[in-house]
Amino acid sequence: MPVPLVIDTDTAQDDCVALLVGLLDDEADLRAVTTVAGNVGFERQIRNAFLTLNAAGRLGEVPVHAGCRRPLMRPWVSAENVHGDGAGGLSTDVSDLSVADEHAVDALVRLAAENPGELSVAAIGPLTNIASAALKDPSFAANVQTLYIMGGSNNGRGNITPAAEFNFYVDPEAAKAVLAAGFETVVVPWHPLTLERAVFGPAQLARIAELGTPLARFFTRICGPTLEFDRSVGIDGTTHPDSLTAALLLHPELVRASARYNVDVETSGEITRGYSAMSWGVHGLEPNATVVEDVDAQEFFDYLTELLSRPVKPRRPIAGLE
Repeated sequence: MPVPLVIDTDTAQDDCVALLVGLLDDEADLRAVTTVAGNVGFERQIRNAFLTLNAAGRLGEVPVHAGCRRPLMRPWVSAENVHGDGAGGLSTDVSDLSVADEHAVDALVRLAAENPGELSVAAIGPLTNIASAALKDPSFAANVQTLYIMGGSNNGRGNITPAAEFNFYVDPEAAKAVLAAGFETVVVPWHPLTLERAVFGPAQLARIAELGTPLARFFTRICGPTLEFDRSVGIDGTTHPDSLTAALLLHPELVRASARYNVDVETSGEITRGYSAMSWGVHGLEPNATVVEDVDAQEFFDYLTELLSRPVKPRRPIAGLE
């Protein structure tokens, strides 16, 4: 049976690719898209969500719920210097569309409670919505079958500061609370996993471009600005932590190695805000998450390439995709 799924996202670049995974993979039953303050401006990421639903030929089929517009305790920090508008300049007329009336936090609580132990959540942005849902409903964590988190680094380098990965940095209090809330949690870290297994270099990007499908052209355009940024910081390719997270949730056979860790997040350090301390079992701490340590990089790339090769057509014209 397909996996009942919610993707909680700050929709830009690879978040859009992760949505394609949820929308196109036959193993996924995507019940909702929930948005949270993160990569780009809040209204922009809602438009990006609708844009991606359209690119997947699913516009109007999956509700988009607007969530928390700022972190729990801090001002919002964007990554627009990395992603631009998050859509590579693509646009679809969605002036007649609106988000669902139900707030994302309420939708998460309701969907998990309707079928306890069945719903999985891929949290690929800051964890503000997830923390708020756990606070609102103490049974939320138990009602969720599995929570996959794209966040943190395994005691490694960050991507917004030397110490911190973006999602944990933007709302470290939310990340800390979620990791202590009792979810069945799988963490997909930025370093070393993404940097070693989920970067698509020139040859891989050329292979995707050669597909020539609308989905492949969509991928190339939305990843363009981020590719330029990545190259400027020494990464010769596009990074895909969010789509990797969605793919691993649906296809755990892609995992080559993982282990149980105690994962905690620094909230008060002056230069270590958002740092994820992952204890590997020698410090007397109780494990609270499974951390993915290695994946089959080639199989992941082949998986995404197969999705992008499908002859799916947008339901509405996408300006810039010609």
